[in-house]
Amino acid sequence: MTKSIASGELSRRGQATPVDLICFSHLRWDFVYQRPQHLLSRFARQGRVFYVEEPVYGAESARYEETIRADGVHVVVPWLPHDLLEETRNQRLRELIDQLIAAKSISSFVAWYYTPMALPWTRHLEPVAVVYDCMDELSAFRGAPPEMVERESELIALADVVFTGGTSLYEAKRVRSDNVHCFPSSVDSAHFGKARTFESDPADQADIPHLRLGFAGVIDERMDIELLSALALARPEWHLVLIGPVVKIDPAQLPKHDNIHYLGPKPYADLPSYMAGWDVALLPFALNESTRYISPTKTPEYLAAGLPVVSTPIRDVVAPYGIAELARIGRDGKDFVDAIEVELARSASDRRKWRSRVDGFLSTMSWDRTQEQMSSLIVQAIALKSAKSMPEVEVTPLRRPPSIVQRFDVAMEA
Repeated sequence: MTKSIASGELSRRGQATPVDLICFSHLRWDFVYQRPQHLLSRFARQGRVFYVEEPVYGAESARYEETIRADGVHVVVPWLPHDLLEETRNQRLRELIDQLIAAKSISSFVAWYYTPMALPWTRHLEPVAVVYDCMDELSAFRGAPPEMVERESELIALADVVFTGGTSLYEAKRVRSDNVHCFPSSVDSAHFGKARTFESDPADQADIPHLRLGFAGVIDERMDIELLSALALARPEWHLVLIGPVVKIDPAQLPKHDNIHYLGPKPYADLPSYMAGWDVALLPFALNESTRYISPTKTPEYLAAGLPVVSTPIRDVVAPYGIAELARIGRDGKDFVDAIEVELARSASDRRKWRSRVDGFLSTMSWDRTQEQMSSLIVQAIALKSAKSMPEVEVTPLRRPPSIVQRFDVAMEA
């Protein structure tokens, strides 16, 4: 029997009903390619996945737009008029999600949440299971709604299973539910492993001199901009290459030195070609409330690319990567300079041994494996919930739905 939920059917007294997955997210599908895209595109290989974004404002009347991407994910964008009162806004969103469910003949489905802020317009739904994939401590982010904490408490109480994006988050959430499971950032090693064999630079990186220190991710309040400046000033002959969108901070606040190069967001598919031209990869995160629980997806991706990694002491980087001596930890510019120089001094033999240990460590961290394990836990949650009213529960595979539009390249992930 295949145990896969968005891949499955729930049989009720001999009549099979498809189990779909409806995800409610605060992240735009096309902004950065990260945890939601990795996981839900894999669920969509086996069944229908509807990714509902936060609303866009400016429509004359409430409506939604839907596109089906090449990976099978239905991306749904609600459109609302400006200046709606909160109660009216939530009512319009309830109506739109009900219209979607009716239009797509969705009967049995899993409700998958990335944001608790969707609860006011989804409480009325009756999913076969509720999943909360807690990838960040959203209440600690700049501009978080004051009601975020209360809404998250409600969601955790409602959820049949809770996933966390790292160990720190797991430790914070496990005391609030008896069904919390830790799934740190995984990696597509084959994709980022291409960086080990690329021999040519992208055009906008080709003229940047070596030594190159690279960062790929969202540039926001989590970035230690003072550290970047200190590193650039300490070694003017070293060049910092930063890839990614600047959000929630004023770009004018970023350090401006001749050896710092901001290349902007790049498609996920192109990241290995940029990383191939770096000498060392950086995780220059500030130590503040917004980074207290982060588990940077870039850590295993840098390693899969074969790059030495130097990070500030982010807890989920220190353990396991720092402890396993797969990444070096530094608190300030001097620490970073010292760590980079140690990496540059490695012998070829030592580097080969290090990469062998890296590959062994990453071999158990694929997104495919993570999705399969999550799927199994969701099946168990459905079975447990259904057994109370429907003793006969069984899961069988569904065929993958056809893709009708091409997926667009997206900006790199955090």
